[in-house]
Amino acid sequence: MPRFTVHVRDEWLTVPCKDATCSIKWLAFEALKRYIKNKPDNGGIQHIKDVHFVVRRCQGAILLDNDDTIEDVLEDNDFVELAIEGDTMSQDFIPSQPATSHLTRAYREPEQYISLDGNSLTSTDLVNLGKGLYMIKLTPEAEQKVVQSRELLDTIVKENKVVYGITTGFGKFARTVIPVSKLKELQENLLRSHSSGLGSPLSPERTRMLLALRINVLAKGYSGVSPETLHRMIQAFNASCLSYVPEKGTVGASGDLAPLSHLALGLMGEGKMWSPKSGWADAKYVLEAHGLKPISLKPKEGLALINGTQMITSLGAEAVERAEAIARQADIIAALTLEVLKGTTKAFDSDIHELRPHPGQKEVALRFRSLLDSDHHPSEIAESHRFCDRVQDAYTMRCCPQVHGIVNDTIEFVKKIINTEINSATDNPMVFAERGETISGGNFHGEYPAKALDYLAIGVHELASISERRIERLCNPSLSELPAFLVNEGGLNSGFMIAHCTAAALVSENKVLCHPSSIDSLSTSAATEDHVSMGGWAARKALRVVEHVEQVLAIELLAACQGIEFLRPLRTTTPLEKVYDLVRATVKPWFKDRFMAPDIEAVHRLLVDQKVWNIAGPYIEKYCMEYIPESRPSSPTAFALDPPPSPRKRVRLE
Repeated sequence: MPRFTVHVRDEWLTVPCKDATCSIKWLAFEALKRYIKNKPDNGGIQHIKDVHFVVRRCQGAILLDNDDTIEDVLEDNDFVELAIEGDTMSQDFIPSQPATSHLTRAYREPEQYISLDGNSLTSTDLVNLGKGLYMIKLTPEAEQKVVQSRELLDTIVKENKVVYGITTGFGKFARTVIPVSKLKELQENLLRSHSSGLGSPLSPERTRMLLALRINVLAKGYSGVSPETLHRMIQAFNASCLSYVPEKGTVGASGDLAPLSHLALGLMGEGKMWSPKSGWADAKYVLEAHGLKPISLKPKEGLALINGTQMITSLGAEAVERAEAIARQADIIAALTLEVLKGTTKAFDSDIHELRPHPGQKEVALRFRSLLDSDHHPSEIAESHRFCDRVQDAYTMRCCPQVHGIVNDTIEFVKKIINTEINSATDNPMVFAERGETISGGNFHGEYPAKALDYLAIGVHELASISERRIERLCNPSLSELPAFLVNEGGLNSGFMIAHCTAAALVSENKVLCHPSSIDSLSTSAATEDHVSMGGWAARKALRVVEHVEQVLAIELLAACQGIEFLRPLRTTTPLEKVYDLVRATVKPWFKDRFMAPDIEAVHRLLVDQKVWNIAGPYIEKYCMEYIPESRPSSPTAFALDPPPSPRKRVRLE
């Protein structure tokens, strides 16, 4: 039986539907009935038939016709927004927040598993876990380590030893010894008091990543969590029972305490929780709906669930994966712009880059050659200006290997740190079963991922900065030899005028977001935690910067494809024509002004889904697998005749 989650004012309501031929109007009234039933005053509604409303599908905010049948316009597990006429809503509320998730659109329980041992998870794996592509299980070795560390803790409690966080209070209260009879309450109080976050909740994908990463850290066997508790966390993950985790509140030292407390609170059966089957509801009801039991905390377990950098690191994993995807697609987009602006490929000669052999720089130059080499991919556009008298291009085209290259090297550096952090034990105290002791340390401090993610934001921003300047060149007729703002009948039509302004606005916003948060520190917990990383903000900023970079490059891709319209019937190289066809399958050319924002969003989605790379990537790989004239210009788009070829060298794409 299909079910739908309907938002009415401040409530998310699950509405089952026995007959999918019922109308949207029926679904709305069913949701209203449930809403009224839950309110002592009927929600202020006297007569349900007198209520006027509009219904939207949360995904894309698509307006639905009340007379449409459910099966025609909705999918099972869709989220729907019912807006009652005359209502006002807080500006801080985002009704479509749950629907930003792959899970809420069309959740299918995964059939494959990833085995976690605390040592081998990658950022790519973590992002795929967030998307709901895998379930989790532990390796036998991890199971054994968890059992051994828990046995040591049980011994400590049995022998009434005084150990921080196990038989004492926390932070400033580290010297306060807690009676054994109160140890369970101590851990529960810890989670409740530390669940003090604010702001919008993490999306289901990001909450899944957070939960998966915490499970991976506990699987290392140095936190002292019990096997029973860890298994219940895994069961909740596999059922996609996801706690309400506000995005703000961590200072990134002593762990991401607030968000991880919210994560654990839902698993304890308190607070709010969401799953694809139940929608948003009280955590205890969501767990019950899936036949799951709340975790029951043993000594130290509350502390074990919230000490660590998993909020910073999970968001950082998404940021670095998206940065890597957009960086390689930026090379393709820039190559297309160079073609439209009739630039030369001489600046990508391999000999130039061997003299400054940074790996990223050499890789970008190779990609440009693979896309623009006329010996492999004849270009009518390139041939049309082969003998022009221009000497060299502007920096935004000529220096792409140098500018894009350092972004690639930055991403590789950050990814290494994030992957190390993903598989690091960040608890306190650490439980060393083989030594028979617990040791307090500072692995919870978020400085490593915080600094790396500040660096990532600074690095990846440059892709947007240089892209915006290329958009300017495409739109400015004195620089492009194309119609002003890439549209006919300029004046009557404005074309890409304000799309370029949007790109400029995003680049300017990034300049502020690139200010590092990790240079700040405010003393907390009565000066016990007297230096903190502010890594949570570093991670959220990095994600925002990456998203802006994607959006600016989406505008450049649209502008470059529009520029090609004015060069027809000439054609560019085969891989770039394939990219053009991909865009045109989604967005039509501009013959006159039209609503542009949806087109930018559609092409942004192409980049997020890496479809531009999937189209052009095979051509790049094939070129790199073949013999390449490494020391000659890669295309006769040069301003002089090509020199004789030099000895060939075989190159393989890594």
